[in-house]
Amino acid sequence: MAATTKYPEPKENDDILLRLREDYGQAVMDLFGTDQGTKEIRPVLEVAGYTSNFLDNMRLPVHRWFRYSAGFSAEWVKWLLAERNDRELRVLDPFVGSGTTCLACDEMGISSHGIEAHPFVYRVAMTKLSYATDPERFLTKAENAFQFAKTATAQTTRYPEIIQKCYSTETLSHLDCFRQAVEVEQDGTPEASLLWMALVSSLRTVSEAGTAPWQYVLPGRRKTVPPSPEVTLRRSVQMIAADIHFMARRAKPLAKLRVDDARKCATVPNGWATLVITSPPYANNYDYADATRLEMAFMGEIRGWGDLQETVRKHLVRACSQHVPPKSVDLDAVLESPELSPIRDEIIPVCHKLSSVRLERGGKKTYNNMVACYFLDMAQTWQSLRRVCAPQSEVCFVIGDSAPYGIYVPVIEWFGKLAQAAGFESWTFEKLRDRNNKWKNRKHRVPLCEGHLWVRG
Repeated sequence: MAATTKYPEPKENDDILLRLREDYGQAVMDLFGTDQGTKEIRPVLEVAGYTSNFLDNMRLPVHRWFRYSAGFSAEWVKWLLAERNDRELRVLDPFVGSGTTCLACDEMGISSHGIEAHPFVYRVAMTKLSYATDPERFLTKAENAFQFAKTATAQTTRYPEIIQKCYSTETLSHLDCFRQAVEVEQDGTPEASLLWMALVSSLRTVSEAGTAPWQYVLPGRRKTVPPSPEVTLRRSVQMIAADIHFMARRAKPLAKLRVDDARKCATVPNGWATLVITSPPYANNYDYADATRLEMAFMGEIRGWGDLQETVRKHLVRACSQHVPPKSVDLDAVLESPELSPIRDEIIPVCHKLSSVRLERGGKKTYNNMVACYFLDMAQTWQSLRRVCAPQSEVCFVIGDSAPYGIYVPVIEWFGKLAQAAGFESWTFEKLRDRNNKWKNRKHRVPLCEGHLWVRG
């Protein structure tokens, strides 16, 4: 390996993106010399700051290791923080997901606290925050794993049906041998966590089935020529090593991450946060439990779709119909919850209309239960946020409205009312874009939007 290079201090008026590209290129050369094969792991560092699209993160070191189903741009978070650099900042993300906010805060030298209820996604975020690790120790551990995998005996029959459908026998055999190696190397060190990430981040890439980088797994669709597991795993290891070498000199590991429920924020001290940046689950958008079904099934944490209820869903805000099947809740009792009093006169007719309409639809989805439980959960979240926020704090939710079965649910307005009822002073909304105008097969044409809900107080 090449010797570590001493980077010059940034000069005033330098072109920031050019310096980022040069620094990252140097980080790659430090670790791998002039290896031409490493060119593909270099990110395209051309990211705008005024965006809330998670896709931009897939170009950024560390953030790109795992694409979660939804989120926002780390560069946008850093822009918000820079705009407020004249005040004391303590940032909270109560739906931290794969760690975007905390990583951005580390880069800006700002204390942050992230909580996540999804156990698998929490582990992803914790691993991303292990960037302050010696890349050479990680590369040594990875090479040990590759050597172990060469002599391991594959045990492919232990995998559930979804995994058998997504991989050929040859690919699954290779992945299983490397999984055994990863398990042998788990010694509680950050390097071991990064090795786990190298495997997890490769699973969708090498699958012969249609496992696009979103939540859905499509075993019926086949890729033309997926890359080989050996090449993909090694490239993933190289990417992670280069990313942590690059990130460690740009950031301070200040973030605290906890498994916690946003409805309680039990691990956050009273009055701690001065700024909240988050994107809560959208009503009727994703089943976040299903977002990691492939990875959790491969790693043996679940056997099938049904296991998600106990393993993941019970911990999450109830934001989709899968969380509230028929007869799982007493709808009228939920609607009478005191937390919903600020919007009760508006939400009751919406839920009753959904109760009627669902019986006319083939799927009979329980959107009536979902809407009631979603706003109850979010009302509790607003109350918890008021407790953990300082008196003159700001809260920014990246959020959108909803229209299940074509019945409009004014999420933004109801959130504002719930926030004020919890003790916040005021709210405003900045629209970013229209939604529900991309897919021609939608059952309804109700205009929807997405933007920033700002709550102050």
